Order: sequence, then C-alpha cells, then structure tokens
Amino acid sequence: MTGIPPANLALDGGDPRKPSLQAENMTADAVGRIEQIKDRVVSFEEYMYYATITRAEEEEANARFIAARGPRTIKSIIKGRFVGDLTEPVVSLPQIAEPVSANGIEEKGHDNNAPQATETTSTSNYGVSEAQRHTTDRALRTASWGTIFYLITTDILGPVGAPWSFAQLGYGPGVALYTVFGAMSYYSGWILWKVFCGLDSNKYPIRGYGDFFFRIFGATTRHFVNVAQALQLLLTVSVLVLSNGQSISQISRGSSGDSMGICFVACMLIFMAAGFILGQIRTLQRLGWLANVSVWLTIALVLMCMASVRFGPNYAAVEASFGLPPGMPIQTFAGTPPPGLATGGEGFIGSLNGLNVAVYAYGGALLFAALLAEMRHPMDFWKSLLVAETFIYFVYIFFGIFVYSYQGQYAYNPSMQGIAVYGIQTAGNILSLVSNLIAAVLYSNIGLKVVYVEVFHELLKFPDLTTRMGKIWWAALIPVYWAVAFIIAAAVPQFSYIVGLVGALFILSFTYTFPAWLAVGYWIKKDAIVEAEERFDPSTNTYSYVDQGWKRWRRGFMKKPFFNSFNIFYFLGALVTCALGCYSSIESLRQAFNSNIATSLSCTPPL
Repeated sequence: MTGIPPANLALDGGDPRKPSLQAENMTADAVGRIEQIKDRVVSFEEYMYYATITRAEEEEANARFIAARGPRTIKSIIKGRFVGDLTEPVVSLPQIAEPVSANGIEEKGHDNNAPQATETTSTSNYGVSEAQRHTTDRALRTASWGTIFYLITTDILGPVGAPWSFAQLGYGPGVALYTVFGAMSYYSGWILWKVFCGLDSNKYPIRGYGDFFFRIFGATTRHFVNVAQALQLLLTVSVLVLSNGQSISQISRGSSGDSMGICFVACMLIFMAAGFILGQIRTLQRLGWLANVSVWLTIALVLMCMASVRFGPNYAAVEASFGLPPGMPIQTFAGTPPPGLATGGEGFIGSLNGLNVAVYAYGGALLFAALLAEMRHPMDFWKSLLVAETFIYFVYIFFGIFVYSYQGQYAYNPSMQGIAVYGIQTAGNILSLVSNLIAAVLYSNIGLKVVYVEVFHELLKFPDLTTRMGKIWWAALIPVYWAVAFIIAAAVPQFSYIVGLVGALFILSFTYTFPAWLAVGYWIKKDAIVEAEERFDPSTNTYSYVDQGWKRWRRGFMKKPFFNSFNIFYFLGALVTCALGCYSSIESLRQAFNSNIATSLSCTPPL
C-alpha cells in the first residue's frame, strides 16, 4: 500500500513488543527505565503519588504546547498534518551494554493492602538526569485528543452487523439496546480513563489492560486478564478469517453466481496465508494517518451498502446461511419479530443473538490503555471518547435502521455480503478485505506477544523477544498462530453466531464486566486513604497506614456507597448478560450443525 511507511520484519530492529505508536528511534531502554534491578515493593498509594506528579507535569507541558502552537485555525490544522508535532526535544540516551526490562517492574506476591509490584531502583544514572528521562518520556507521548478520536473510532466502528441485529430485535428493542450499550461503553471508557490518570506515571507507566488489574488486585489477576485478552484476539482473528474467506468466496463465483467458485476452505487458507506472511511485520508507524483513512473507508463501505438496498437483499446468501427461503414479502417489526421471521433464532434466543452483535459492535476498550499511554495530555481523553462514541452510535442507529427498513428479515451479517448486485458486492468485499487484513495482522501480533510473554517466556523459559533467538521463535510462531485461527474458523463456519459468542464471552467482559470490577477495587482503595493521617514518604519509599483489612475496605466503600453499589450491580449485570449471550450463541450453533446449515471443513461456502 502506497501510504504505509516501510515496516520492520520480525528479525530486524528492536523489541517487537514495543507499542507501535512509539517513536521508532526510541529503544525500550530509553523510555526512562535505565536502572539496575533491585527488589522493592510498590504500593497502590505510591502509584497514586507519582501519578499526581505526572499529571501536574503534563498540565504544564500542555500549556506550553498550546502557547507555542498559537491559535487554531483551519489553515493551521491542515498545515499541522504535514508538519512535525511541536514536541520537546528528545534526549539522546547513552547505550547500555546489557538491556534490562522495558517496564522496569517485576511481580511480587502480596495481599490487597500490601505492596503491588517489585520496582527496579537505580544504582547508576549512566550520565542521564531525571529531567532528561522525563523529557524522553514526554517525547513518546505525542498523540492529541483528535488523533485518539480517529484511533478509537477505527478500533470500535464496525457497523456491518447492525442491520442483522435490528432484524433479530425489531426497531424499538434495537434502538434501546444500542443506546444502552453505547452509553455503558462510554461509562466503561470513563472508568478506564480515571483509573489510568490515577495510577499511571512517568516512573511507573501503564502500557496495557492487564496493568490496571496488577496495580489494584495483584499479579494473578493480571495473568488472568492477559490470558483472556490473548484468547479474545485469537478468536477475533478467527472471525476475520471466516468473514474474509466468505468475501473471497463471493468474489470467486463471478457475476452469475451459478458456480461454487473456489473451495471455501481454500478461500480461508488464502486469507490465512496472507496473514502469516504480513504477520512477520513488526511495527507500522503513523497509525494516526492509517486510522484516519480506515474510518473513511468504513464510511464509504456503509454508503455503498445503503446505495445497494434498492436492488433487494441477497436471498441466496440468507438461505445458505440460515435456511430462510426466498419469496416471502419483506417485513419489518417495531418489536421482536414473530417465529420464522428472524434468522438468528426464535423468540428469546433470536433476541439474545441480536444483542450479542450489538455488544460486539462496541468492543474496543481492550486497547484504551495503549491509546492513553501515547497521549500528550491524557486528561483530554474524555473528549476523544465522547466524540467517538457519539459518532459511532449515530452511524449504528442510522445504518441499521436504514438497511433493515429495505431488507427486513433478509438482512445479512456482514451487510456487504448481503448485497444482491455482484459489482457492488465485489467492491464492498475488496474494501472489507483490505481493512480487515490490516486489522487481523495487528490483532495477531498483539495476541501472540501476550501468549509468548505469559506462557512461552515465563512458564516455558523461551528466550526474551529482544534476543535473536526470541525473534526467530516469533517468526516461527506467527504461522502457528494463524493456523490455529484458521482451524477454529473452518470448524465453526457460522459467522453471526461466532461473532455473538466472541462478543458475549470476551468483548462484553473487556468492555463492561472488567471495567466495573476495576471501578469497585480502585475507588474503594482510593477512598480508604485517610489524607490527614496517611502519607507516602518518597525518601524512604514507605506509606504510613492507619489500619488494614476489612475496616479499611469498609471505610472506602462507605465514602461513596451508592456509586460503589452501582458498580457492583453493573458488574453482576454484565456477568448475567455474558452468560445469556454465551447460551444463545452456543444453542444457535448447535441447531445450525444439527440442521446441516453449518458444516465443518467443507468446500461448500456457508453463504
């Protein structure tokens, strides 16, 4: 692709675990973690102490940035797209013979009130002052809230399932559920933002979703969250293999649609092969530009689907996937469709499957920690989140209602594969293939890195990814990762129900359940602090507690009893929704296999 800068292969350059938004000329050691390892525990209160200092520094730095930038005009905004950011100069840090952990933090067992991590303390500064380190850290945090808006929108926006969701729910329940889940996804993002600002600092940066849980609940919860994250990303790649295999199959059949085209398993193998070749790419720079383009490609796809509805639905695809025969008049409903007029199942099961797709549509909180870590002024994240969620909500509602109004019970998921005209259908499939391949490569990279660090490196003692042998193992494991994703996709070739299962089991958890759990722990521990009597002493790195245990937790809960009770209720409600969503998806998959609508490892396409 012409707009993408040169990428680094897995065996080239530095650490492939480095977040892709970081400046390429920065080594992992230059993130301010140049220290000799020496165990010392870090408490929740110490994280908060240094986070307060960092937020104050960012406020001052942002004020200087705004003053240097001058007033914002249309001309300056356009010019800013082609001129480098106004950032503080980056300090050139001396090279260290033996690199240390990029995080500078190791795990250590603890209870809820005990210290939370093992910190690395410095015995030598290697000629680098603390001010220079802070300048280097700030140089890596350059993203504006506008750039983060595009990244959030790219991460979350996926409207192609909305019409099918409305076809299972009807107008009223569809609008209600998309509204409720949209509002609660914003609330979950708000929770992650507040926790990030309360615990992230230049000294102890938060780089991933699991870091939130490590600092509040300890190492065990971080391992649990990281494993769940790796499974979600693997299944997301499987979903993309399946949906893009369907796209390739549709393209291969030609305009007549009479032939079967390329064997469906071969179609998925083609996408898998492209994935594990491109999966050797380590990083892509300037994701802000790619995100910008991706948003408008998605909007173009939406407009293409809307323009095609006047030609009618793709009856053949709906019949092949769901067994709904053509020839019935197109019908829409204000409430839940009657039996036989919802392709996702009858009654409660069909509504739950529609709900699962709505849940999947708002998934994206998994990457919020990484996005916040790249912001020049993280306190502005709420603006990015609010604008992105509002834009995404209106796209879902308008597009879902519009296409459902024309296609009724024959709405298909994904909607571009429900286009009846071959030329428009092919253009939509090609747009989807390009954007989905990039997304799949990024998801596979992140997912495999989590698996490698959590399982291969820590448990099986594989070499670190910074070493040459680690990079060789990385290059060898990428095809294995994609092969596993392919096997899952080929074994369960029913797109809507697989999307629902992934949405209910993982995306709902990361977007709703886990943030609620995080909120309960964070605010209870934060509000348990007695500011008049307790304080952190940076000279001795100790915190003076007035009490421990149940009494402390009770005091923290009772400071905001209604707020904490709401978060507990939110957590339990999300767990129930997760269980119901898993039940409906598994039951629908069972019925699809029993009726021979879905066939594992078959050449016959499921659409």
